[in-house]
Amino acid sequence: MENIIDIRGLNKSFGDIRAVKDLSFGVKEGELFAFLGVNGAGKSTTINILCGILKKDGGKVIIDGDDIDRNPSEIKRKLGVVFQDSVLDGALSVYDNLACRAALYGISKRDFQERLEKLADLLELGDLLKRTVSKLSGGQRRRIDVARALLHKPKILILDEPTTGLDPQTRKNLWKVIEDLREKDGVTVFLTTHYMEEAGDADSVVILDSGTIVAMGTPLALKNRYTGDYIALYGADENAVKTLGVKYETMRGTYRLFVPDTSFVTRLIVEHPEVFRDYEVIKGGMDDVFLAATGKKLVEGGEK
Repeated sequence: MENIIDIRGLNKSFGDIRAVKDLSFGVKEGELFAFLGVNGAGKSTTINILCGILKKDGGKVIIDGDDIDRNPSEIKRKLGVVFQDSVLDGALSVYDNLACRAALYGISKRDFQERLEKLADLLELGDLLKRTVSKLSGGQRRRIDVARALLHKPKILILDEPTTGLDPQTRKNLWKVIEDLREKDGVTVFLTTHYMEEAGDADSVVILDSGTIVAMGTPLALKNRYTGDYIALYGADENAVKTLGVKYETMRGTYRLFVPDTSFVTRLIVEHPEVFRDYEVIKGGMDDVFLAATGKKLVEGGEK
């Protein structure tokens, strides 16, 4: 697959603050791409440049073969954006919000009705179209935000913290819709999120810190590079744990043993079967990757 987004040497400063510094990465067509970083890492600046909201200071941005400096209008038609904060007009009905958006893209009334019918089925909007946006729940608004972004059939869907504040079931339903779009329409998804399980499902990941890429690759490659396995050991005596000769920590009566890889775990269990009577082997996750790469924890609303 070729890159549908190609960024080379991207730079942007605000006065003395360099928001992004020589960013270079690519996003392949049809993939789920996760773009991670704490607040102020440069994510929003990069997205705003992609969307044509901000002018870059230097570098190249190519989207689906078009240079953003030469064909910004054409690029905007290829992008659908779901911003972290809803941009819907709360005083209007859902239908009127979507109709206004369609008019901005020059979509005919007939085409709008056909597209709306498909989106209403996909996102289960039927009973919401006549309702005023201000009276909708957060999850319902999110579905309308997605519908708004998809009206003009974009090739790339940019999702900026799309599931923030949503309950688990609504998050699950929204991701089902996104996966259907990728599978059936080949939509490329550019995602920012603080939910590391969402990033763990991505095809590729870029992690930013202070405007610079500090880690890049598939989730599996990043886990292998930045984290090891660990063993959760239950009901063991601490003196016995100490004889294993590995680093460990105590967590609510459970011992967490840090080990480099699965083969080491196997040898440990074979050599000390009397200790490993109740345990589980757990691979490091994207939370561990992010912490190792940046020294920070990614949490809702900021960092720790």
